[in-house]
Amino acid sequence: MLIYEKSRKGRGCQLLPKCDVEEYTPDKAHLREEAPKLPQVSEVDISRHYSELSRKAHGVNDGFYPLGSCTMKYNPRVNEKTAALAGFTAIHPLQPEHTVQGCLQVLEEGEKALNEITGMDAFTFQPAAGAHGEFTGLLLIKAYHLANGDTQRTKIIVPDSAHGTNPASAVMAGMSVINVDSDQSGCVDVDKLRQLCESEEGKEIAGLMLTNPNTAGLFDPNILEITDIIHSCGGQVYYDGANLNAIMGIARPGDMGFDCVHLNLHKTFSTPHGGGGPGAGPVGCKEHLAGFLPGKVVRKGEDGALHLVKPEKSLGEMKNFYGNFLVVVKALTYIKTLGAEGIRNASENAVLNANYMMAKLRDKYDIAFDTKICMHEFVMDLSRLLKETGVSAMDIAKGLLDHGIHPPTMYFPLTVHEALMVEPTETESRETLDWAIDVFLSLYEKAYSDPEALHRAPETTPVGRLDEVGAARHPVLRFTEE
Repeated sequence: MLIYEKSRKGRGCQLLPKCDVEEYTPDKAHLREEAPKLPQVSEVDISRHYSELSRKAHGVNDGFYPLGSCTMKYNPRVNEKTAALAGFTAIHPLQPEHTVQGCLQVLEEGEKALNEITGMDAFTFQPAAGAHGEFTGLLLIKAYHLANGDTQRTKIIVPDSAHGTNPASAVMAGMSVINVDSDQSGCVDVDKLRQLCESEEGKEIAGLMLTNPNTAGLFDPNILEITDIIHSCGGQVYYDGANLNAIMGIARPGDMGFDCVHLNLHKTFSTPHGGGGPGAGPVGCKEHLAGFLPGKVVRKGEDGALHLVKPEKSLGEMKNFYGNFLVVVKALTYIKTLGAEGIRNASENAVLNANYMMAKLRDKYDIAFDTKICMHEFVMDLSRLLKETGVSAMDIAKGLLDHGIHPPTMYFPLTVHEALMVEPTETESRETLDWAIDVFLSLYEKAYSDPEALHRAPETTPVGRLDEVGAARHPVLRFTEE
């Protein structure tokens, strides 16, 4: 029931004292013609309403959340406590630098930590999310080519397994997209990439966008050759940091030949995400791109104090001031809490958990690519199950809801038609994984014994099977009074 439907005229919970100053009424031209139709409810009704809604939601604090490529790891409470400190929350971005040295130190130390983890030379914290970071990274590449007089470099290569935001970001940056196919192993087809770069079209290539490990949860064994091919034709290589959780502390994009990278602090570094934000998608780059970074970066002056400095050839502003600062505070807390050894252990356990689940499920579910080892996530192909039982990836996903498990990512990557992409993350225990594995296996058996039950699922959730197409095409986004 909506809060509007609980409204009763005359109810409320305002306990304001009688106004002791002369009332001021704005000019009638600036007043509404009629009062806003706000719900009238008591305080206890408000409290119960939102408590009820919270019980109907599902987050990482409620249960297993294996949403592939989203890294829904548990968010430690210490991160929230640190970000809530008054010294971080009670500041203003226009304060004099000498009054916010502690906050500038957070940005400085955050940049140093991310440089070390990624192998980059400089970072900006302005981008507000991953796709915003992609856009920023592409603008860096574009600015670099224009500064070198390479005005013809207007094309970005994007693998067919890439995130949908990759080609969208390229187009927003004023570039056109060239698709490159994956080979049978699920990685970039190196021969096709080389042919493209050695063709006449190679002179127009501005760069390549790549996720490594890729969306199928596979680390590309040809990564050094791939980056060398792009550099040989004069392009730059952009690293989509969506899957960094598999390799942080173990392998660095900068050492693989990437020129710039965006990170998802709201994923890899355990700051909450979902529900619209806030997020943070800081962008790091090698020295030759650092002069184009947007906004201002923190640098120590000759006086020993920290100062905000605008890069010499800055491409401008990507967001007001310095990005979503408190998200950076949470990420730095996470990094300092774990330390170098803990960061590496987190990735190792994320990979271990994914491989454990894949090994336990592969006897029943078909793994999309013939690999014995995956990274942080793995993709199951339910095409055979659909053909034999009529039960689709969507049906299995809906069945998981009846067991209190958030579904994996469905129908992605697009190269796998009946895909379920599972990412357990490092924060799940073996007991939780064993339970989830049993649920997956029980749903597989039900697909053969009672497929209609899965067509009806879910049946224990607040609402049953929704009309997905109708919801997408005709969404009801606001309450309309009858």
